[in-house]
Amino acid sequence: MASGRDSDRTLGYMTRKDTEVKLPRPTRVKNKTPAPVQITAEQILREARERQEAEIRPPKQKITDSTELSDYRLRRRKEFEDQIRRARWNIQVWMKYAQWEESQKDYARARSVWERAIEGDYRNHTLWLKYAEFEMKNKFVNSARNVWDRAVTLLPRVDQLWYKYIHMEEILGNIAGARQIFERWMQWSPDKQGWLSFIKFELRYNEIERARAIYERFVLCHPKVSAYIRYAKFEMKGGEVARARHVYERATEKLADDEEAEILFVAFAEFEERCKEVERARFIYKFALDHIPKGRAEELYKKFVAFEKQYGDKEGIEDAIVGKRRFQYEDEVRKNPLNYDSWFDYVRLEESVGSKDRVREIYERAIANIPPAEEKRYWQRYIYLWINYALYEEIETEDVERTRDVYRECLKLIPHSKFSFAKIWLLAAQFEIRQLNLAGARQILGNAIGKAPKDKIFKKYIEIELQLGNIDRCRKLYERYLEWSPENCYAWSKYAELERSLAETERARAIFELAISQPALDMPELLWKAYIDFEIAEGELERTRALYERLLDRTKHYKVWVSFAKFEASTAEQEDDEEEDVQIEIDVTERKKECIRRARAIFERANSYYKDSAPELKEERATLLEDWLNMETNFGNLGDVSVVQSKLPKKLKKRKPITREDGSTEYEEYIDYLYPEESQTTNLKILEAAFKWKKQKLAASEEDYD
Repeated sequence: MASGRDSDRTLGYMTRKDTEVKLPRPTRVKNKTPAPVQITAEQILREARERQEAEIRPPKQKITDSTELSDYRLRRRKEFEDQIRRARWNIQVWMKYAQWEESQKDYARARSVWERAIEGDYRNHTLWLKYAEFEMKNKFVNSARNVWDRAVTLLPRVDQLWYKYIHMEEILGNIAGARQIFERWMQWSPDKQGWLSFIKFELRYNEIERARAIYERFVLCHPKVSAYIRYAKFEMKGGEVARARHVYERATEKLADDEEAEILFVAFAEFEERCKEVERARFIYKFALDHIPKGRAEELYKKFVAFEKQYGDKEGIEDAIVGKRRFQYEDEVRKNPLNYDSWFDYVRLEESVGSKDRVREIYERAIANIPPAEEKRYWQRYIYLWINYALYEEIETEDVERTRDVYRECLKLIPHSKFSFAKIWLLAAQFEIRQLNLAGARQILGNAIGKAPKDKIFKKYIEIELQLGNIDRCRKLYERYLEWSPENCYAWSKYAELERSLAETERARAIFELAISQPALDMPELLWKAYIDFEIAEGELERTRALYERLLDRTKHYKVWVSFAKFEASTAEQEDDEEEDVQIEIDVTERKKECIRRARAIFERANSYYKDSAPELKEERATLLEDWLNMETNFGNLGDVSVVQSKLPKKLKKRKPITREDGSTEYEEYIDYLYPEESQTTNLKILEAAFKWKKQKLAASEEDYD
């Protein structure tokens, strides 16, 4: 009998304890350390996509009479209403509903849907845009005006609504209405783009005074440097010099301490310079330099120097502006002469001044600071001093002999036996080519190959000779290239490609044969692929098959098997092309079946190899079978998917223990594959164990009986 506090009349014979919901006890995680192999979000999404079932689509329906049409409309409306009832907040549902009603030419219903949508979420400007576009598209102009007016009233801070409203009125030719809308918009003090749009609107209709009045309101609403400069440029464009100067003066009075004051003073000075008022411009520059902090006046200094170069005493102003920075750089290079960044800045300063002798002096002082150790990492910044020096002599001073001397001295200085710089060799050679000294360029590149051969040098030298049409030189260079780097697959491929472009098929084939016979290659897969593609392009199908067989003797990678099978499957098309030329009629279906049989035989060989010789490569075998299945599917009616499906493995998730450094053990999940022959062996083992257990049990029972 339950106690009084546990019993209840409404529960019948059950107690309150019987009606409690019992939740399972939460499992305690003993090992909270992260697994060494983490499952990524990409992997989860990929597995979900792989296991996703095909989408079931309803059949297409044809409507033949008005009754079916009315039923269809009723059903569609009910679907839309149900969707809205479930997700009233979803805008896309409302839009699709309204657009469907519009497609049915029932504009009143479409308008009703738009109104219901806006009533639910009037702050969404996309709804207003689509609603107004619906009215405009169907030429309901007054309704569209009504929608736009309500939209800008409720959402005055959404600029797009104002732009669209004004654009509609302007297209309709209602200029006064568009101007009135602009005035309503300006009352909300929009950003500068809104004001500029209003100004451009007035200028399109030659309303200069109106545009000037808007500019006055604009600079009051946005008292910034860019606004005043635009206003002044507008006046200058109209030929109102006095008005433009007055605008600049007002700006300097109000914004002299602004962060962008430098831009204002530069614009003011350039304006006076265009007006031929040199003294006014100089006074503005000096006033700005006195009032703007030095850290923010870099552009102002540059403009002032350029101004004085054109109108004033060049040497005096250069010494005044550059002297301070020159002193700083001199101090830096004196403290640390191996700080090449300081030398770069110093040279850049002198180049901006323009004194050639001074620039050469700095370059000579800089390159005299040779790195203390013959290690490439110490020379990487230093070598750019020589490069900049040579480029300066070539481009700025146009002194060919000095440029040649700079390159020559630099190449002498570098210890090529320990390291070299391909960039220097190539720049020197390109300089000689620009001077039309082809022999000198060849001599430099030949010395580079002899002293410090590099890939870049060989490639550039071969490119130059190929452009000049010297095929024999290109061959010799490729031979030298391959003598220096016989494992370079890129060089072998390019050499063979050159011979093929010259229609030297046998030479190209011999080069490929020599390449694949090398004992060591950096990227053999690319070389083999190039050789196979070459034979396929030449139409040598038997040679291609032999190549694949030779490649399989070296490696049994599953990609090779798949590529071989795909080649066999595609030979039908190539044979078709060949036989069209000789105009022989053959049964196309039989030929395709033969190609499919060959491809299938290769897949069978591959599967047998993985099954018998490499059973541990389960994942590669599974990938191979998937490619086989895809190929059988692509064969269409000629394919036989059942051949592969009987060989496909089952995917199993397993766990294996992993011992960590601290001695603890944790388990890691991995994917294993169970093939059909393995499952049969497993079943036989289970039956054998059961028979043995039964036999032992019978023997034990006989002993008990005795």
